[in-house]
Amino acid sequence: MSTVKIKEIHFINHDVLHIETEKPENFSFEPGQATEVAINKPDWKDEKRPFTFTNLPEEDVLQFTIKTYPDHDGVTEQLGKLTAGDELILGDAWGAIKYQGPGVFIAGGAGITPFLAIFKNLNKEQSLSGNKLIFGNKKKEDIIYAAELEKMLGDDFINILSDEKDSRFASGYIDKDFIKKHINTTTLKKFYVCGPPPMMDAVLEDLKKLGITEERIVMEAME
Repeated sequence: MSTVKIKEIHFINHDVLHIETEKPENFSFEPGQATEVAINKPDWKDEKRPFTFTNLPEEDVLQFTIKTYPDHDGVTEQLGKLTAGDELILGDAWGAIKYQGPGVFIAGGAGITPFLAIFKNLNKEQSLSGNKLIFGNKKKEDIIYAAELEKMLGDDFINILSDEKDSRFASGYIDKDFIKKHINTTTLKKFYVCGPPPMMDAVLEDLKKLGITEERIVMEAME
């Protein structure tokens, strides 16, 4: 475990926090990985939660993009009250999502976070071409880093909203028909999936119906 100071903290939209911390010496992670995070305060030290690194591994800081749930009276609500200089306790890096070649990334809400560092890394290496992102959210205001993703992915950035009608976006849920409409399941070999468990279950079931075998799926369920 390492204790790090927060260097910068602010909300990037109505409920998503950007946190930048010090980086412990010799700390390493791969794009897509996460760590256990706790707040270094008496009542919260043992309350660990998994959060994904959303910056590049070679940077000399660590960054997290965290969806907060103020009504839950839990860790994310407390994180929203922190300021620069407060401390977090970090564990080692872990995680199942690792880039294994071009494919379609399917994210629900905060499930986008493991993909952010992967996209940034591929963009830096100029090898983002051939990848697509399907991003499901409730409303337009929930789309995390919309401008950055649009800039990196262009037409390969596909949004769908479940709770709001907007002429610029599809409406509904990421289901079999939506995947089939936007994705050539033959040419895109890998399917990276991350989101809340109910969304994950539904998407995995639909991928199975589309003939996508398990070895083509790379996934991580959000807590």
